[in-house]
Amino acid sequence: MTTVEIRGESAYVEANGLRHHVLRYGEPGARDLLVLPGITSPAATADFLAVLLADWGFRVTVPDVRGRGESDRAPAGRHRLADYAADVAGLVEALELRTPVVVGHSMGARIAAAWAVLHAPADHGLLVLVDPPTSGPGRGPYPTSREAFLEQLHEARRGTDAAAVRRFYPAWPERELQLRAEVLASCDETAVLETHEGFETEDFFEYWAQLTAPVVLIRGGDSPVVPLTAVADLRRARPDIEIVTVPGAGHMVPWDALPGFLDAVRPYLAAHAAPLSPA
Repeated sequence: MTTVEIRGESAYVEANGLRHHVLRYGEPGARDLLVLPGITSPAATADFLAVLLADWGFRVTVPDVRGRGESDRAPAGRHRLADYAADVAGLVEALELRTPVVVGHSMGARIAAAWAVLHAPADHGLLVLVDPPTSGPGRGPYPTSREAFLEQLHEARRGTDAAAVRRFYPAWPERELQLRAEVLASCDETAVLETHEGFETEDFFEYWAQLTAPVVLIRGGDSPVVPLTAVADLRRARPDIEIVTVPGAGHMVPWDALPGFLDAVRPYLAAHAAPLSPA
């Protein structure tokens, strides 16, 4: 249990053979928006962002991705993009999300792209891909090592606090540091390590090449995860997809530079905020 107040409503849903925990924000009947967090980010860590997006007129759902938070753990070997994408497809169906806008950060951005290609190639809402790992076969390692992730996980399990977390995320607000300190230990080590391996063995560009509109990619101006060399490759492969840079942000874009992130994403979300017409 966290001591930082979480403002979303907690719920559980069966999807793709697992029991998933989700947090929900905003009024039922508003336009659905699904937030997919990163590799060591349980749903609670997106609370600050989900509250703002709900204020913009969305019905926001944030899942604990398999192996994180209060969602079920999956067997070893079941933390690949296809597994995560199938979870999203199951959640969309079980929660009756209608052509949701999907905002994915890091791992979540990769999942969003895989879900759109594998499960909704011609029928998805706006995809907002926030700093997706561009590492992969022939593209070098993911810039944060598995050892660095393990260090943080083991620290969290021993008991950590905001001051200790600040060593890794010096630009974050105090609330988000404390929240991460409280929930990081809920991330399953196998899930994290297999996902990290996938960052280096599964090619995001294969999904990027197949995406259909509407899509926008938001990156941090100082991010090592989507460096300028990768931006050139992304634009070469899909010159039709807009890439927006948030100055002063690293990889954790909304946490590092929230006003800049909101300015970047606002015009895209504003165009998709209205509820869909009744079926």
